[in-house]
Amino acid sequence: MAPQSFLRSLFMVKSVTDYQREALNSQLKRTLTAKDVTMIGIGEIIGAGIFVITGKAAALHAGPAIVLSFILSGLACAFAGLCYSEMAALVPVAGSAYTYAYATTGELLAWVIGWDLMLEYLMGAATVAVGWSAYLVSFLNSLGADIGTRWTVGPVEYSDKRGFYSDETTGIINLPAIAIVVLCTTILCLGVRHSAMFNHAMVFVKVIVIMLFLFSTVSYVKPENWSPFIPERTEDGKYGFAGVLRACVSVFFAYIGFDAVSTCAQEVKNPARDMPLGIIGSLVFCTILYILVSLCLTGIKPYTLLGTSAPLADAVKDLGMTWLKIAVSIGGVAGLTSVILVSLLAQPRVFASLAADGLLPPVFGRIHPKFGTPMVSTIVSGTFCVVAAGFLPVRDHRVPSAGTLLAFMLVCISVSVLRFTRPDLERPFRVPLGPIIIPGLGALSAGALIVTTGVETILRLAIWMALGLVVYGGYGYRHSRLRHQRALVPGDEKDSHQIDMSGDMDSKEALHPHSH
Repeated sequence: MAPQSFLRSLFMVKSVTDYQREALNSQLKRTLTAKDVTMIGIGEIIGAGIFVITGKAAALHAGPAIVLSFILSGLACAFAGLCYSEMAALVPVAGSAYTYAYATTGELLAWVIGWDLMLEYLMGAATVAVGWSAYLVSFLNSLGADIGTRWTVGPVEYSDKRGFYSDETTGIINLPAIAIVVLCTTILCLGVRHSAMFNHAMVFVKVIVIMLFLFSTVSYVKPENWSPFIPERTEDGKYGFAGVLRACVSVFFAYIGFDAVSTCAQEVKNPARDMPLGIIGSLVFCTILYILVSLCLTGIKPYTLLGTSAPLADAVKDLGMTWLKIAVSIGGVAGLTSVILVSLLAQPRVFASLAADGLLPPVFGRIHPKFGTPMVSTIVSGTFCVVAAGFLPVRDHRVPSAGTLLAFMLVCISVSVLRFTRPDLERPFRVPLGPIIIPGLGALSAGALIVTTGVETILRLAIWMALGLVVYGGYGYRHSRLRHQRALVPGDEKDSHQIDMSGDMDSKEALHPHSH
């Protein structure tokens, strides 16, 4: 193959019409509504962030002005959320950012982002599972049950200073982390409806706990704790407006996860309407909760005392509310459970999309005839997560977070590219202010936050991507369905029609191209 032909083949674009046709003929069961999608988003977003990051970021960086940090970070997430909404409504299939990249920037970048999503969802779920285990052990210890580390910590740990190590602080296996992953994987195998109901229950628990915290502590708020609202900058660089901006980086990671909503697009009854509602609705709801909790937490306790591992629980304990401390701990466990569930919900659907395009073996795309779920992909994802959470040092969230930000950046770019290359497409939802302003701001903010994760994190992300390119060269490139189709029908690269994606997808028994 000539070098130019080879390079061109790496950037072949799959047509939007092909994706829309796949969406209408999907074997996945369309059972989710806008409420379900919103709850899935809330389930993934509200986790350790509201129970831990809020206090730590206030103590270390912003003081009471942590509220501004949440507003700024929420605004940055809104840019990406609007872009996800446009793409999910236009191309309602399960691949999320992978699908959007394939439809705009070509196969190679699509594979890169699909491989990147594995890092986000699988490693992210494993990291949260380890955190869930630690939170549960801490909760049980507070009740007088000494669990120890032998069966609650993996055999190997890692730190930047020591590298990989094993000593008296490590154990044999992290059984609680394994147990929660097995539970979530089992629920996910039984169908997306069961998964959504379990997620609803977890979201209900943690939202009720957060509301209890707000209503029970509001009378203890001391306005003097908010003064000065933006503390003066110290010699070691803390606080001031620069501290507010640094806190933005920390609290931004409390929002990460809403993108997992887009992987459910193929199981939503009316994706053109429900996907934008779910993505934007979950972001708005969580931003309001974050702001209210930040105000209340910094009001009942001086911000300098909030840098603990469980600031909400410690704050209510100091008020003498033991019952509320227990409730907050339960809410934390429920919050982390729903994050694990949604991450493990998203990953198999990315696997299935890659398999549908021939970039992974067909077994990853098989849909169970009874449960309507990608059963094999779900079990593979759960098995990988069990091994990582039970035995490997996966406490560092920076690499999965950097991977998420890369996905955000490419989705924002995809919106702009498709607006210029296919202006004729009828978009059920459009990012406001044109194809440049909001997508550009979204891509820039995501790129800037990637830089702040540090050189080591970026290097690890690059190594992971290099490994992905090896897998692509060994399997994906040779088995790509699009490449084989183009070889049989050269030049067939453009959509001739757009398919009507509006309305209830279950009611569509045939394809209805718009007349031209």
